[in-house]
Amino acid sequence: MHATRVSVPVATRAPTGATNAYLVAGGGDTLLVDPAARTDRLDDLVAREGVDHLAVTHTHADHVGAVAAYARETGATVWCRRGRERAFSAATGVDPDRTFAEGTTVPVGAGVEVLDTPGHARDHVSFVAGDDVLCGDLAVAEGSVVVGAAEGDVRAYLVALRRLHARGPERLRPGHGPEITDPRATLARLVAHRNDRERAVLDAVRAGNATPDAVTDAAYDKDVSAVRDLARATVVAHIEKLAAERRVRWDPEAERVEPR
Repeated sequence: MHATRVSVPVATRAPTGATNAYLVAGGGDTLLVDPAARTDRLDDLVAREGVDHLAVTHTHADHVGAVAAYARETGATVWCRRGRERAFSAATGVDPDRTFAEGTTVPVGAGVEVLDTPGHARDHVSFVAGDDVLCGDLAVAEGSVVVGAAEGDVRAYLVALRRLHARGPERLRPGHGPEITDPRATLARLVAHRNDRERAVLDAVRAGNATPDAVTDAAYDKDVSAVRDLARATVVAHIEKLAAERRVRWDPEAERVEPR
């Protein structure tokens, strides 16, 4: 199997300003993943190779913009995560034909396996296509991935990173930015980054910072004013994890946190 990447300029908070769409080809069949928008290059690739199946790693707006258009034009079988059909239809404007879950195989080539990798989004999955893992917003070659409340789940994200690390993939093909050729090192770096952020959040709470805004100010050692909403959402997601582990007390309605 072979996965062809097309970088699609789109409105996104990712620093690349683009989302990667992938066309996986094998055995005469094809799978289009994450068509964020239409571009001439993606149109040409779709016209040349055809699309038999269509799926997304998750339904954030910067990954789904051209799902409906390509589904109509190609007649592709549209897949979505089981139990998320209504959310998928609302996000993409098209109803799914089939659903997948952990371990489902999309019939392209020797089979494209679905991995459950929530954390960045509740419905997030990755696709194993031969030696490639199309990992969406699970990982990036540089920097980090936003895992922010209310949708993000830090515990689930760490589990997803560690599960993928244990598989030892050859390459990761992320939703934003270049191919990741050192997957295990990158996944380990992202786990370490989350653990470092958690320690900073917990230290801030133990120092007496009792609101997400105060914790954000204390936990970040750099200027995050340009992305403060994302930084604050990240802090809340970490507080939620710490509360679930009974390491802090968290009142989500009052937005007050204190150490245990």
